[in-house]
Parts: sequence; C-alpha cells; structure tokens
Amino acid sequence: MSIRFYSRAAGALATCFLLACGTATAADVIVKVSGANSTQGQVRCALFDKGTAFPMDPTGAKQVWLAADSGALVCKFSGVTPGTYAVSVAHDINGNKKVDTNFLGIPTEGWAVSNNVVPTLRAPRFDEAQFVVKEGSNVELELKLVY
Repeated sequence: MSIRFYSRAAGALATCFLLACGTATAADVIVKVSGANSTQGQVRCALFDKGTAFPMDPTGAKQVWLAADSGALVCKFSGVTPGTYAVSVAHDINGNKKVDTNFLGIPTEGWAVSNNVVPTLRAPRFDEAQFVVKEGSNVELELKLVY
C-alpha cells in the first residue's frame, strides 16, 4: 500500500472525528402555557434567538401555533442548538396572527414571556426574559398568560 492511501485514510478519519466532535447536541425547549381565558382563537409560542423584534414581532423566530384551550397547552421546539433564547406567547383570539394592542401599545389579548416577566408600562426586554439552552439539556418553561 502506498503512503498516499494512508494519507487519504488518515484525512478521512480526521474529518469524521472533527465532524462528530464539533457538532453540538441539540435540545428541546418545552413551553407549558396556562391561564387562557377563552378557547377561541389560537395560541402562538415564538422562540427568539436575539432581541430584535422581541416580544411582539415573531418574524424570524421559530413559531408553534396551537388551538386555544383553557387548560394547559404545551409548545415544543425541537432541535434547539445551544445558546441564549427568549420565548413570547400570545393568545390570538380574533385570528389576525398578531398581538392586538390599544392606542397606548398595551396588549388587548393574552400574552406571556419567558421568566414570566411582567413590567409596568412597557414591553418586556429580551435580556429580562432570556434563558440558556445548554448542549443536550432540555429546557422546560411554565408561563402564565396575562390579560
């Protein structure tokens, strides 16, 4: 056998090793939502990986939509890579796929964010609602809708 064969075999083995060692093990983020005051409409859970547009605009966030239920709902985000995230939840009663607000910008439909942050007279910030997903460790959150 030639040196060229061993060189290629060693290179292939090194590549396989690097791919296996360099791949982070994904986790699941499981969001248990309670407190819906109606079975009308849908509940949207959105998983944000950055503060841009958090918590009102889920464009670019991973989303899960479920039929509204006055009992507990479970939103599951599978295959989440390690990092810092925040979740927002909205009860879209009228089906327009957005969080309705009054003239002051205060939500008129149910909402929640991770860490159950409920600031006075302003929207929650990403840094207040953030949590860390570690390699291979699932995260479970319990959120209560606020109306």
